[in-house]
Amino acid sequence: MLKYTTDHEWLRVEGDVATIGITPYAQEQLGDLVFVELPSLGARFEQGGPAAVVESVKAASDVFAPVTGEIVAVNDKLTNEPGLVNSDPTGEGWLFRIKITDKSEVDALLDEAAYKAILD
Repeated sequence: MLKYTTDHEWLRVEGDVATIGITPYAQEQLGDLVFVELPSLGARFEQGGPAAVVESVKAASDVFAPVTGEIVAVNDKLTNEPGLVNSDPTGEGWLFRIKITDKSEVDALLDEAAYKAILD
């Protein structure tokens, strides 16, 4: 099950690790991505802090950490294939994985219905 932020990130939680990416809506708004700047392994982020950057021909946009934690994996494929975020934003286009420090932060995020409601 995916959770969402009002900044258009999604996360999929498995145990105490969350996989993070940008939503289909966000990638549509940005257009074709040409560059993705990923965080370093071991980097720590507070919830809401900028963790990555996605850049299209239109604009560059920060990707915020939806939860507090430590980066345990990054999607290295995006270095050479940033378009994966456009073609499969909630699958192969994931950005990074973060080990969650405080699981209660996940509970406060949006479910799919609440996220869709903010898009309308």
